[in-house]
Amino acid sequence: MRLQIAMDAGNTADLLAVADQIHDVIDIFEVGTPVIMLDGSHAVRAIKDAYPDMCVLADAKIMDGGALECRYLVEAGADIVTVLAVSDNATISDVIGVAHEAGREVMVDLMNVADIPARSRELVALGADYIAVHTAFDVQAQGRTPLGDLTELVGAIEPARAAVAGGVKQATVASYVALDPGIVIAGAALYNAPDIRQAVIDMKGELR
Repeated sequence: MRLQIAMDAGNTADLLAVADQIHDVIDIFEVGTPVIMLDGSHAVRAIKDAYPDMCVLADAKIMDGGALECRYLVEAGADIVTVLAVSDNATISDVIGVAHEAGREVMVDLMNVADIPARSRELVALGADYIAVHTAFDVQAQGRTPLGDLTELVGAIEPARAAVAGGVKQATVASYVALDPGIVIAGAALYNAPDIRQAVIDMKGELR
């Protein structure tokens, strides 16, 4: 089980400052969608150039132009690229093809997918490496969590391929760990902690 930090706030310089503290203890460092919107693939390149041994995920949430967008991110150094599960299968297949040709991986985000078991099995058949259940930030404010969705996901596919994101924090992480997903993703609970490095270490302890 791996821990992924979702860096959804700040700019490239802010991400580099965080990476400096945790590059040797975090499993996957996510360059979040807002950062990509702000600084583009340059953010991915800067992180990977500074810490070449760290696994970097580009959360581009690709939905169109899959091959081209994936190629830009892979060339910038992304080890894992995300695509939305609500995209057309042709788009998802293009992303997977480009990533795999470069020796990289693809995570498919199930946000707004109604039939999680059926769609996740289709995505595995397309060649997706990881499938993520994700409760959007705006939806979290209504009290929803991804726990129920994760339960459906690990019942449909190999749990090692499953990832979970959306409000995961130290106080709740054990309930997700109990379902044995391959990747647990936490954002503000880690990067807003007074001691980010210790917060990562503590949450990784829960994963073990």
